[in-house]
Amino acid sequence: MTQNRIAMTFDADRLARIDGALTALEADLDLLIALTIEERSELVKMGNKSRAFCTSALAVAEQHAGLMPRDFDFDAFRQDHAALGALRPRADRLAHLMQRMADTELALGSDLMAASLEVYGVIKVAGKDKGVDEARRELASRFSRRSAATAPGTGSGGN
Repeated sequence: MTQNRIAMTFDADRLARIDGALTALEADLDLLIALTIEERSELVKMGNKSRAFCTSALAVAEQHAGLMPRDFDFDAFRQDHAALGALRPRADRLAHLMQRMADTELALGSDLMAASLEVYGVIKVAGKDKGVDEARRELASRFSRRSAATAPGTGSGGN
């Protein structure tokens, strides 16, 4: 194998612990919501620069409570502020872990593709008249290009 960016194995105990931890996270994060694309686009966004603004706005609202409308929900404002403060560092940790998982998945996939292409190259060149024609055709099917017009059943032939 000419490329091996990463070598790893998962024993059954480790996978069980990972699955258990994920199950626990899903249970503990049951308060999380899922928004539709439309809902996401309609919401006012809070970027990194807005954190200080929101913290200051909470302090100003509390200092000048008499100016606020009677139906202004201070408790909900404080609760959302505290919840976001608690959620953000954990979301950052999960995002970092997800990026490492995505990078590892990419590297593993690349190793597999490089090894598979090496196998295909050998079978294609050295496998002639060695009884591997069917295997070569099966591997070659990965590279066949079929458009809608040449798909089976359309009568235009194919690869």
